[in-house]
Amino acid sequence: MHVDITLPDGSVRNYESPVTGYQIAESIGPRLLKDAICVEIDNKFQDLSFEISENINVRIVTTKDLDALHILRHSSAHILAQAVLNLYPNAQFGVGPSIENGFYYDFLFETPIKENELENIEKEMKRITKSAQKFVRSEITKKEAVKIFKNQNLKLELIESAESDEGVGEEIVSTYTNDEFIDLCMGPHVPSTSVLKHFKLTKVSGAYWRGNESNVQLQRIYGTSWFTKEDLDQYLIQQEEAEKRDHRKLGNELDLFTSSEELGSGNFLWKPKGAVLRDVIESYSKKAHLQNGYSLVNTPHIGKSILWETSGHLDHYSENMYPPINHEENNETYYLKPMNCPFHILVYKNDLHSYKELPLRYFEFGSVYRYEKTGVLHGLLRLRGFTQDDAHIFCSTDQINDEVKTLLSFSVNLLGSYGLTEIEADLSTKPKKYIGSDKDWDNATNSLKQSLTELEVPFQTAEGEGAFYGPKIDLHAKDAIGRRWQLSTIQIDFAQPDNFDIEYVNSENKKSRPVMIHRALLGSVERFTAVLLEHYAGNLPGWLSPIQIDVLTIGNVNEYAQTIIDDLKSYRVNLDDRNIRLGEKLHNSEKSKTPIQIIIGEKDASSNTMAVNIFGKENMKDVDYKRAINSIKKSLKEPEFSLDG
Repeated sequence: MHVDITLPDGSVRNYESPVTGYQIAESIGPRLLKDAICVEIDNKFQDLSFEISENINVRIVTTKDLDALHILRHSSAHILAQAVLNLYPNAQFGVGPSIENGFYYDFLFETPIKENELENIEKEMKRITKSAQKFVRSEITKKEAVKIFKNQNLKLELIESAESDEGVGEEIVSTYTNDEFIDLCMGPHVPSTSVLKHFKLTKVSGAYWRGNESNVQLQRIYGTSWFTKEDLDQYLIQQEEAEKRDHRKLGNELDLFTSSEELGSGNFLWKPKGAVLRDVIESYSKKAHLQNGYSLVNTPHIGKSILWETSGHLDHYSENMYPPINHEENNETYYLKPMNCPFHILVYKNDLHSYKELPLRYFEFGSVYRYEKTGVLHGLLRLRGFTQDDAHIFCSTDQINDEVKTLLSFSVNLLGSYGLTEIEADLSTKPKKYIGSDKDWDNATNSLKQSLTELEVPFQTAEGEGAFYGPKIDLHAKDAIGRRWQLSTIQIDFAQPDNFDIEYVNSENKKSRPVMIHRALLGSVERFTAVLLEHYAGNLPGWLSPIQIDVLTIGNVNEYAQTIIDDLKSYRVNLDDRNIRLGEKLHNSEKSKTPIQIIIGEKDASSNTMAVNIFGKENMKDVDYKRAINSIKKSLKEPEFSLDG
């Protein structure tokens, strides 16, 4: 049997019989074999031991790939469960996925464990990893699985609800075994436990089984795992620094926003300085959109039930929606909107459109409301009411490639304008249940992948994590201490155009169905504000700062101070002319993280000079008036946005 394997660089390798990922890596070179973690075969990840018997595209995933960290952490969760069962044989174990920067596993212990017990579990994990146990995948019947996990009630529930691999059959589930430990798992895993060297268990918390508050509460053990000790150490230091940068702490110190018991969980009040910061963020983004082919729209906060029935939200998203608002007089039911997209579709549908108008790009800062579970709420990062910078693009199928590339470039460059320049991406591909043709899915996924590659955005593949209606890109920005924040989303949608029966007239004067692309760039204004505060540790760039300049006076210089304020009237200036010591004024200004202080005394008033402190630069004294004003204006200049970067 002859097998042709096409590699990412386009080269083709020929094998005389079915070949495994191990063998492909070995034939390319010993270094690749040493670094190999798994293989990607037509957007699907498989173990290195997976046998390939047809001509196909293959990528060897190595320790240098972002995708490899996901595999490493998933395997780490597997070893965590193995260690816990070794130490606590009567524990029930649930699920253990990889997550951002780490992994977790959920357990039901006979007696709840304490934080100090993590050290012993970690020691057992290290013993397992040093024994170099191989991960072995098997496919067994549900009946066999029930026998194996007969004492594990959580696993029995998973077996009952498990969906089989495509083409395998309804009664088959997959497992992974190493040593005498076995777990339900789709995989893939690293080749051996010996790959898992640099990990640490970080905390224990509560978690409801399968995220349902009516189910039993389990204990969730969190950990982090990396390929090198340096990466692990850096992450642990990063976590210490993150505590100092917590946006909730900074928001209180800088007098930006506050919560209130009367508001309920997941909602915040924006105080004057915080409202200014929001406005600056929104205004800059809005201007960039208007300059780059977007049309501004504005939509209501509620919609009739028929809207959400048509969009599918009541069928697929109702648990995250607020309860209905019933209007008894008219016998009508309304819902607070969880998303803006159905309204943008109605804007599109209101008029007849020609192919010459496409792509049409609608943009809105639209407030949405989602009834998030209390346990997942976290400051401005996870709310029940928030404002999205939503855009929806309507284009023809043959415009997808160019539009995705434009959207990606726009997103990366706009995030860069706010100072978030290190961007990575997750590419979410076709799930088991999907709508649309395989051809459309392949074309859309390839468009996303091609755009990421051409714009040199590093990405990892979230296999099968796309929505049922289309693949997507999630952009993650690295902050100043190396954390990844999920911000922008570019989502191709084959469903909503059909749901709402929207059309355009093509070049042959016939009606055609457009493709819809969802895009939230900042994600939400609230979350983005939190990310900026933590990225800059509260020391926002001058153009973003709610108060840009503090004028601090010494003596009777009110007239001179007013002259300065008049010359800087287009900026946000605060005058501190209180009769207190200068040191106290400077302390208050620095505590408020105002980026610029102008200090003037009676000598400055007579000589037309001033002292200027600009954050991050050397302090200047006795600076000529005109030179000082020009220097201040330059440091407060808003960044110029360009689609080309």
